[in-house]
Formats: sequence, C-alpha cells, structure tokens
Amino acid sequence: MDIDITEKQEQFINSTAFETLFGGAAGGGKSYGQLIDSMLYALQYPKSKQIIFRRTFADLEKSLIRVSLELYPKEMASYNSSKHTWRFKNGSIIDFGYIDNERDVYQYQSAEYDVIRFDELTHFTEYMYTYMISRCRGANPYPKGLKSSTNPGGVGHSWVKARFIDIGEPNTVHTFKEGTRIFIPSLVQDNMFLLDNDPDYVKRLDNLPEKERKALKYGDWDIFDGQYFTEFNRNIHVCTPFKIPKDWKVYRTRDYGLDMCATYWIAMDWKMHIYVYKELYESNLIVSEAARKINEMTTENIVIDYAPPDLWNRNKDTGKSTSDIFAENGQYLTKADNNRIAGWLAVHEWLKVYEDEQGQQTSRVHIFSNCVNLIRTLPAVQIDDKNPNDVANEPHELTHAPDAFRYFCTMWQTPMIKKITLPKRNYTPTELQDLGYRDTQTPININVARPVTRRRR
Repeated sequence: MDIDITEKQEQFINSTAFETLFGGAAGGGKSYGQLIDSMLYALQYPKSKQIIFRRTFADLEKSLIRVSLELYPKEMASYNSSKHTWRFKNGSIIDFGYIDNERDVYQYQSAEYDVIRFDELTHFTEYMYTYMISRCRGANPYPKGLKSSTNPGGVGHSWVKARFIDIGEPNTVHTFKEGTRIFIPSLVQDNMFLLDNDPDYVKRLDNLPEKERKALKYGDWDIFDGQYFTEFNRNIHVCTPFKIPKDWKVYRTRDYGLDMCATYWIAMDWKMHIYVYKELYESNLIVSEAARKINEMTTENIVIDYAPPDLWNRNKDTGKSTSDIFAENGQYLTKADNNRIAGWLAVHEWLKVYEDEQGQQTSRVHIFSNCVNLIRTLPAVQIDDKNPNDVANEPHELTHAPDAFRYFCTMWQTPMIKKITLPKRNYTPTELQDLGYRDTQTPININVARPVTRRRR
C-alpha cells in the first residue's frame, strides 16, 4: 500500500502516551489518522483488539465505516457488517461501537481492548470516557492506550479541555498518577492533501459565525457563550518559556486567602510588553507558609509587589494585618486599586490584540506556558449576569489567578501618549528614559510622540 499521511498524523501514530488527543480544527485529518493508526496497530500486533467509538451508530456509518471500507484492502482483512467488525488475517480485530447514553457503557462491562479510540471525543461525557479506561486491559505485552480525536465544542468541551488542553504545552507528554497524556493539535493548514483537493474549504469555514469559525478553523478551545475575556488567544498570549533578561524589571502580584494563594512574577521589557513567567497556585497555606514558599521561588529583585487592600485589615486579636506578616518575611506589599470594573477594563486593554510592524497579530501580554492556572482561568471566567462589566464570582476557584493579574494591570494602565518635541541630536539611552521614551535599545534622532508610563502606587 502507498499511504500518504501528514506530519501531525505521523505524530499521532507514533504517540507513546497512555492517553492521546489529536485534532482541534476541522479538516486536520483526524478521522483518517485514526483509521490508519488502527490498521497499522492491527497488523503489527497479531490477535490484538481495538474499538473505535462514535456517539451514535449513524455517525459511525456515515464516516468511519464508510471510509474504512474504501481504505482497508480486502486481501488483509474482511468486514462483518452485522457485527460492525474488521477481522484481520493475523487474528486482530477492530470493532466499531457507539455510546449514545451513559447506560450504554455497561454493555462493555466484560470487554477487553488493547486500544480504545474515541472519534469526536467532545461528543461524549467524562463518565463515558473514564469508564472505558477500565476496559483498556489485556494479558498480552502489547502497548495499551486511549487515542482520541476531536474538534472544540460539544457536550464534553469543558472536561476534554481540562483533561488535555489546560495541563500544559501541546505536543508534550505530561505525567499524572493516572498515566501520561498528550495533546497533538492539528489545523486544516496541516492537511495539504485536503487543501490541494479542496482549496475552497477554508473559505467555507470563513463563512461560519465567529465562535464556530474560531473553533473549527483555528481549533480555539477558549471560546464559549458568556466568556468575559473573548480576546484571549493561546496562540498569541501564551509563549514558550525563556530566560528573562537581567535588565528587565520584575514585578510580583498576588491574591491571597486560605482558599488559594495565587502569586505571579511579571517581567516588563523596554517596549512595555509583559511576560508572566512564574506562578504559585496553592490552597491551605497560612500567611507565613505562603511567604516562605514565595521567598523560595524568588531569586530576582522585585521592583513592586502588588496585593489587594483587604490584606491590610488588622486582626482584632493580634492587631496585625496579613500584610504585616508578609512584611515580617521580607515582602513589602504595595496596595493595589481594587475597583473591579476599572481593573477588568485594564486587563482588557492589556490583552488587546494588534498587528505589529510585520503585520503579525500580537499582544502586550505574554504568558509562559508553565503558568497553567492563569492560562486555564483567564479564558474561563464568565460575565456576571447582574453586571455585564464585571466578572462572575462563581465558580470562585476560577477568579483567584485573574484577580492577581488584575491588580498588576490596574496599577499599570494603558500608557498615555505625550508629544515630545526635542532638538534634533543624538540622545543617550539614559536621556531618552528620563524623557519618557522606553525603547532604549535603538539609537534614534527623535521629534515624535512616544509612550510615557504613568505608574500608580
């Protein structure tokens, strides 16, 4: 056989993680990748057992079964239409199954499969998926695992996002006590076979409403009704970690309570782009313990350390405030403005996407991929039903990291533009800084408007 696959399909086939999720955008070659992978596995491991699920049998029949009948050579396997099973000459089988409701999982109660596959995973509930994990077993030494493919959206969007997308960087194997997981994103642009044969497919995706277009064309997992920060885009706002230059100023911001200590380290470059590069996100820490952990994580000089005003409330018994205890541990806090509406507007401004000089979309906010809780919660917070300008306080767990980030943003509002008229001559970097011009890396003769930082303390 001559089998043509994309690089992402090859990555999916070669995945060694116990749980693999493949896809994101429509047209990325997900279902075809599942069928090729299942065939290669069946051929490599004699008498192996696999099953491929869709939510309904009609979905199976119109997609996977139909394509498999065209793809699998009759010389190597035969299809039993009554049992919905491919049987290979080496004894391997591939079943097609469906789970229309949660009671359906019990029909597989005694089943054993080496590989369990879900096509369009977000169409299933979390219980359907986790129950079938127990059916992935066998006495043979063959590699076991669950391999799924999907687009964003559907009844299972939230749990799939939490299980595979929010855990960290894509294309990276992440280890948990339950096993290993990986998310392999694939866009329509990765599928050159589709683009060559149907070049107008992308145009048809462009005709969809905005939310559906972002989900199906770009594989955007952070779009849903009621979302507060609709401008958040992982491809723009999340970056791979790198070493922070020593001449960048570093700030720290926190939201503290016994239910959660959310603390972030933020570096600012000379163009006023910020990089959120470190996080402490842990509950049930008393103040002294939180201070100790923050100190252990801090090796850099902190210019300003922001915190909400309630940390200055004094305890009636001791007369001390939370900020006093942090100060006893060498952390001298600056009281941030706690106006929620103004603060969220400031976050909107910071997250705003614009085109750079090369015409590429970018933002002034860049979050290191290791800050998984800020990345998870910023796009997840919802609009308050009673006040559309505010963030909903429920679920409360989602608000800690955004609140900490808000305290920084509200104290660093969008820079004012001040017109500076200067005699034409060469200026030193120090002179330019004194005049309010931040980008001192480029020598320049200036007679133009430049941003000036107005910092509130």
